[in-house]
Amino acid sequence: MRKVVAAKLHGITVTGSDLNYHGSITLDPDHCDEAGVLPLEFVEIWNRSSGARISTYVIYGERGSRCCVLNGAAARTCQVGDEMIICSSTYIEEHQITEIKPRVLTFDRDNSVRDRIFYDARIRDDGTVTFDVREGIPPR
Repeated sequence: MRKVVAAKLHGITVTGSDLNYHGSITLDPDHCDEAGVLPLEFVEIWNRSSGARISTYVIYGERGSRCCVLNGAAARTCQVGDEMIICSSTYIEEHQITEIKPRVLTFDRDNSVRDRIFYDARIRDDGTVTFDVREGIPPR
């Protein structure tokens, strides 16, 4: 089994932090639905501003709020205004790489979606794997 990217929120801006909350990251369900991130799903979070890297789970905030709030210990890894990369992953067998099409959303500073892209891996007849970043939503 290989661990690969399943979905990514790239360049989302931290809108709040709550050190006294139980933990996790609070995200707008609209963003999560579009990218394919589930509530309670574990995600890796990379702070583009500081370089901090953490792992926690997702909880849903208010739909349409464009929120990105780090809670509990995770609140110590960021400042409001920091840009984050949030990545979920999945485990697949190597031959399944062509079956997944991870969705990636990129964001403006107000957390509105700027771009919708997806990753597309293919296997050539000679067995080599190719990789492309494609615009839009992947076909089902």
